[in-house]
Amino acid sequence: MQDIIKINQEDNVAVALRPIAKGETLTVGDVSVTVLEEIPQGHKVALRPVKAGEKVVKYGFCIGFAKEDIEAGGWVHVHNLKTALGDLLTYEYEPVGGTLEEGQRATFQGFRRTDGRAGVRNEIWIIPTVGCVNSIAKALEKDAQRLIGGSLEEVVAFPHPYGCSQMGDDQEHTRTVLADMIHHPNAGGVLVLGLGCENSNISVLKEYIGEYDEQRVRFLQCQDVEDEHEAAMEILEELAVYAKGFVREPIDAGELIIGMKCGGSDGLSGITANPTVGAFSDLLISKGGTTILTEVPEMFGAETILMNRCENRELFDKTVDLINDFKNYFTSHNQTIYENPSPGNKKGGISTLEDKSLGCTQKSGSAPVKGVLAYGEPVKAKGLNLLSAPGNDLVASTALAVSGAQIVLFTTGRGTPFASPVPTVKISSNSALAGKKNNWIDFNAGRMVEDKSKEELAKELFDYVLEVASGRKVKAEEAGFHDMAIFKQGVTL
Repeated sequence: MQDIIKINQEDNVAVALRPIAKGETLTVGDVSVTVLEEIPQGHKVALRPVKAGEKVVKYGFCIGFAKEDIEAGGWVHVHNLKTALGDLLTYEYEPVGGTLEEGQRATFQGFRRTDGRAGVRNEIWIIPTVGCVNSIAKALEKDAQRLIGGSLEEVVAFPHPYGCSQMGDDQEHTRTVLADMIHHPNAGGVLVLGLGCENSNISVLKEYIGEYDEQRVRFLQCQDVEDEHEAAMEILEELAVYAKGFVREPIDAGELIIGMKCGGSDGLSGITANPTVGAFSDLLISKGGTTILTEVPEMFGAETILMNRCENRELFDKTVDLINDFKNYFTSHNQTIYENPSPGNKKGGISTLEDKSLGCTQKSGSAPVKGVLAYGEPVKAKGLNLLSAPGNDLVASTALAVSGAQIVLFTTGRGTPFASPVPTVKISSNSALAGKKNNWIDFNAGRMVEDKSKEELAKELFDYVLEVASGRKVKAEEAGFHDMAIFKQGVTL
C-alpha cells in the first residue's frame, strides 16, 4: 500500500493515504519530504515551499491560495489555505472533444413496463399529494406488507411535507416531482393518495401526469370516502394483482440510467471512490447507457472542466446557466456562495470548495456532456447528463431518481445510512469505513490504494450494478430504508 500520493504531476501537494507521523521522510516520485507535523489520512502535505498568496495545486488545478508561508513537509489545510473563487464569472467555450469507443453489450434482468421503459424493481408506491395524508400513507404501507409475494418486491410509502401552502415555482416543482415519481419504472403499481382540499390535489396533479396506464396508476381522495384506509387497501390489493403480472426478463444495459452523487466526502473520495464511479460511467456509456451527475454547488471551481466537455455550444450555454443560476439562488437568499465544505469534509481532509469540487467531478469520467437538465426534468439524451439540484444528499439523490435514474451510486468517505426512492449503492473511499460500517457500505473503492486498479474496480462495480439491477438488494434496502426529499425553495403560506 502507498503511503502518500501525488495526483497530478503539476501538484505541489500530496495526499496522505494513512496517518503520517511527524518526522517521517516520504518519497513521492523524485521528491523526498520530511513531514513537519502529524498528517491525518486524506489530508495534504506540501511537497515544496509555498509562499503566502501562491497557488496550492491539487488534481493539476488551483484549489486555493496559501494564507501564509508553508514549508515543505507542512500540513496544508483550512488554517493556511483559502479559496480562490469569486462570484459570477464569464466563461469561454473551449471544447476538448473526445468520444468513447463502443463497448461489448451487456444485459440485466429487469421489468419491462407497458410504456416501454425498464425498471430494476417491481414495487407498489404510495405517493401522497400533500403532507396531511402522510400518516395514512405510512399506515397503508404497514398493512400492505401482506401483499408482497411473487414478483411484487415491496410496498413503499413516500411521505413528504409539501403539496399545499406553496407558491410559484416552489409549488410547480413539487407537482413535477410527484408526477415524475408516478411515472418511474421501478414502480409496478402506484396509489396516488390525496386529501381533497390541497393546492396540488389529484385533479390538478393529473395535468402534470399526462397519459398513464390506468391499471398501473390509481387515485384515492380521502375526503370523498367514509373509510379511506379500507378503500385504499382495496385499491392496493388490485394493484398487487396487476404488478405481479410483471416478471424479470433480459434487458440491454444500454437502458440503464444511473445517478451519481457523493456525500460525507473525505480526502480520498477524489482519489478512489469518485474516479471509480467516473470509470464506471464511461464503461456504461460505452455500452449505450446513461449517467446523471448532480449537486451543482459542488461543481463550483471545477465547472470549466464540464463546460468544455459539452458536445456543442448550446449545451455549454445551458451549463453556464446551470452554474450561475445556482450562484444567484445563493445570493438571492443573502448566503455566501462558497460556504462549503462541511465540517465532516474538513475533518476528512478537504480544505476548500475547489478541493471538494475537483474531487466531486471525478465521478463524471471522461465522456462528453450530452444533456443538461432542469430540476425535475426527465433525462432524454443517452450518455452523460448534468442535473440542476443542490448538494444535500437526500434532495439530490431524489432529484436523480425523479429524472429517471433507476439506481443511484453514492460515494462517501464518512458513511451514511440514508436511502432514496431507488436502490442507493454506498461506495466507500477507504477500507476502514467499509470495515467499520459494513451494514451501510455496499462497495469498497478504498482498495484502489491497496491492491486494485481503477479499471479493475470499475469493472467490479459495473458487474455489481448489473446484479443490483437484476434484483440484488443494497444495504439500505435490506434495512428497509426508502427516503424522498423534495427541493424546497419558495415561500410557505
